[in-house]
Amino acid sequence: MSATLGTGDYTYRVVKNWAKLPEGFALTDVASVAVDSRDRVYAFNRGAHPMIVFDRDGNFLRSWGEGLFSRAHGLSIDADDNLYCTDDGDHTVRKCTADGKVLLTIGLPERPSPFMSGEPFNRCTHTALSPSGEIYVSDGYGNARVHKYTPEGKLLRSWGEPGSDPGQFNIVHNIATDADGFVYVADRENHRIQIFDGDGRYETQWNNLHRPCALCACGAKRKTFIIGELGPGMPVNLNVPNLGPRLTITDAGGRRLARLGGEHGPGLETGRFLAPHGLAIDSRGDIYVGEVGVTNWSTSFPGQAIPAEVNTHRCLQKLERVAT
Repeated sequence: MSATLGTGDYTYRVVKNWAKLPEGFALTDVASVAVDSRDRVYAFNRGAHPMIVFDRDGNFLRSWGEGLFSRAHGLSIDADDNLYCTDDGDHTVRKCTADGKVLLTIGLPERPSPFMSGEPFNRCTHTALSPSGEIYVSDGYGNARVHKYTPEGKLLRSWGEPGSDPGQFNIVHNIATDADGFVYVADRENHRIQIFDGDGRYETQWNNLHRPCALCACGAKRKTFIIGELGPGMPVNLNVPNLGPRLTITDAGGRRLARLGGEHGPGLETGRFLAPHGLAIDSRGDIYVGEVGVTNWSTSFPGQAIPAEVNTHRCLQKLERVAT
């Protein structure tokens, strides 16, 4: 049974069982997702085949990254279809070609910086590119920091510290940029998106979000943003409605345009989410949602056995935009 989410210009149909996997393949946690110039979809996941590539109809094209990555976390893509793969398990960012050749590694594999030292990296989470190609890295779980690098991987500057004031972070979990050079940071456990200029000067913040986890900047002229919000993470509010997990679509000023799902908490039913963790959009406006349903299962469904579909294919969803 199909499901429709959203309203008006932001109405989407959930495509059930979109990803078609070869025999013996599985998608467990899909930590992040990216779409290239040919609408090929890259699912960066925590299974045996870390990068699985599909066409826009969900047909399997290839896989790569076996033996290379420790724990998939973030994925972004540049205008040349190079992929920036953030591995919070071995504290690195790897720039790779579309077929998996490593072009650049930032960070020292398996050598984290001291916890909350501010030095890169301790469990980095995601990357974004400036209009001129500088690389921003959110860092992440063991730091409360954003780092800016040259395209060649030389550190230019860093900003941020633990806390809840402007410019401080409580799990800096995701990062995005726009064509004007502004930097958008998902400050997850402070329940906000913070916006900075390209040198890290605080500009403003968007509130009224619940544990913003995934972040996608869409469009150049008419800028919109898609934000993936996690549901409750504590037993005391676990069953409270209207907290997610869900997707929120905003304009460039953070004003809400639409909200997709989340009214009744997490679930496996079509039209519900488990734990949105990565987002991408293709040339037709369709949304791809990577979820960490395996990691999050015991939080959202304590004491319940994890269904097989969560470990095989349920952590990647496609939302097809409906013409209005």
